[in-house]
Amino acid sequence: MSAAPTLIQQRFSHLQEQGRCALMPFLMAGDPDLATTRATLLALQAAGADLVELGIPYSDPLADGPVIQAAASRALAAATTPARVLEMLAGLRGELTLPVVLFTYSNPLLNRGMDAFCRDAATAGAAGLVVPDLPLEEAEKLSGIAAAHGLDLVLLVAPTTPPARMERIHHASRGFTYLVSVTGVTGVRTSLESRVGPLVQQLKAQGGTPVAVGFGISGPEQARQVRDWGADGAIVGSALVKVMAAAHDEGHDVAAAAAGFCTALRSGLDA
Repeated sequence: MSAAPTLIQQRFSHLQEQGRCALMPFLMAGDPDLATTRATLLALQAAGADLVELGIPYSDPLADGPVIQAAASRALAAATTPARVLEMLAGLRGELTLPVVLFTYSNPLLNRGMDAFCRDAATAGAAGLVVPDLPLEEAEKLSGIAAAHGLDLVLLVAPTTPPARMERIHHASRGFTYLVSVTGVTGVRTSLESRVGPLVQQLKAQGGTPVAVGFGISGPEQARQVRDWGADGAIVGSALVKVMAAAHDEGHDVAAAAAGFCTALRSGLDA
C-alpha cells in the first residue's frame, strides 16, 4: 500500500489540476524579528502564496548571496535561534495552512541531531526541509528520517550538475525538486540562464516529483518565464527580502509590503 501524500505533494497536485504554477516566497525567520515573521507569513498566505520557504538564520550561509546573508545577520542579532523559530511556527497552528519548507544548513541540523530536528520541525508544523550544503549521500540518509516524521526532504540540482547525478537527485527528492536557476549564490538577477528551460523539461521527463525553480527570480516577468518553461513552482527569495528590508528601513509595514510584492508575483504567474 502506497503512503498517503504529504502536505507538499497534495498542494502541488491540487495546483497541477488547476493548471497553475506554485508561488513559493522565501523569507528569513527573525528578520527583523519573529513577530514580524509571524505577521508576514499570514500576509503572504492571504496574498496568494501556495507554499513558503522559511529560512533559519545561520552564521555561515554558503549558498546565500549578500541580501539573504544580511537578513540572516539581522535575525541572529535579534537573538533568533532554531528553537525560537519553531516555537513561532508552532504558534501559527490553525492559522497558517500553507505548507512551510524550512531552509537550514547541515551544521545546526547535525548539532541538534537529525532525528530530533525532524521531530521538532514536524511537531511545530513544518512540511519539508531544504538543506543546501548536505551532500546527496548524506541527504539520502536524512530523507528517510524526515519521512518518518512526515517531512519531505527537498533536494537541489544546478545547471552544472552532471546529468546522471541530476537524475539521481531528482528521484531522491521528496515534495519537489529545487532547480537552481543560476550558477552561484542566491540573489536578484536581471535575467535567468536560458539553459534552465531545457533542464526543467529534462527533469520533468524523468517523472517523479514536481520541479520548482529558484535563485535569481526578481519579479513577475521572471516568475512567468519560469512558468512558461513548464516549471511547477517559482521560488522568490532575495527580491522579497529586499522589499521587506526597505519597508523596515523606511518605517513602513513590513508584512503589508511583502504581501503587495507577493500579489504582483501571483498576478504575473496567473497572467
